[in-house]
Amino acid sequence: MATHPSTGAMAPAAIEASATLRHVHMSPQKARLVIDLIRGMRAADALHTLRFTKKRAARDIEKVLRSAIANAEHKAGEAGESLDVDELFVSRCFVNEGIRWKRIRPAPFGRAYHYQKRTAHIVVEVTEHHSAAAGRAEVAAAEAVKSKGVAGAVRKARKALVGEKKATVKAKKKA
Repeated sequence: MATHPSTGAMAPAAIEASATLRHVHMSPQKARLVIDLIRGMRAADALHTLRFTKKRAARDIEKVLRSAIANAEHKAGEAGESLDVDELFVSRCFVNEGIRWKRIRPAPFGRAYHYQKRTAHIVVEVTEHHSAAAGRAEVAAAEAVKSKGVAGAVRKARKALVGEKKATVKAKKKA
């Protein structure tokens, strides 16, 4: 949680995650044509766009975007917070130039043609929308208020008993 500069109130921190794919055997210029299509889109819409884009770069960029979404889910799980994947959007995405493979091809009259095989580094970052982060914080605060005091302890005990009953029923069904 961070403090809001104007009000001084605590604002929830939006969950951010990124993924990188390095040394992709593709020209960065060709990959940038596809990455420009998804910049700023919701994650689900970006996946849909990439699925139906007829460029070879779309496969690799879709893979990186799926990885970034999975990283956001993992980060939220470790923090003990719930994350609505539908509220993620592509906040930053770019393609950098990787190393170049320098090659030589034989040419007529004993000469040689030099050429380069280019590689690219693809980076995609996803962020939770700020309104979703605020809603998530409100739900967490309401849950914290509910779990205080004697009533909260009773509620926790009931949940534990229900969980035990479900486990025993499942064990009986398997046997």
